[in-house]
Amino acid sequence: MGDLATRFRSTYGASAGHLLLLAGSFAVVGWVVLRLAGEPSAGRMLLWFVGAAIAHDFVLFPVYGLADRVLRGAPGTRAAPPSGPAPLNHLRAPALASGLLFLVYLPGIVRLGRPTYLAASGQDQRPFLGRWLLATAALFLASGVGYAVRWWWARRR
Repeated sequence: MGDLATRFRSTYGASAGHLLLLAGSFAVVGWVVLRLAGEPSAGRMLLWFVGAAIAHDFVLFPVYGLADRVLRGAPGTRAAPPSGPAPLNHLRAPALASGLLFLVYLPGIVRLGRPTYLAASGQDQRPFLGRWLLATAALFLASGVGYAVRWWWARRR
């Protein structure tokens, strides 16, 4: 049995679990495409999806790739100090979560579609920016506390 798994991995390039997960992902995507095929706004959704992929690949990826390279070159972030864990991932994770929240709530943060939002919800968009800043601060605080706990635990051992 181990020989078959090894042969499969060398032929396919990954484990059978990877193939099953990929097949499941394609099944879900196929189901979504079939559901959207009859929608009148399917063309706009496809255009948005392609635009998002292009914006990510040509704008966002170079920006956060450069930011990561700068962080890796900063003193104290390159590798784990002898007395504790590396702090780099404790900066990456909250920055990624904050960036994703910013992208998701960007129209509300910059107050696009104010009349439509007000008509649909009866609320104003003013709190979006403050709440995003508060969520960002909470993410970095939680990550900092996690780093401090890991550092303390490493020093204790």
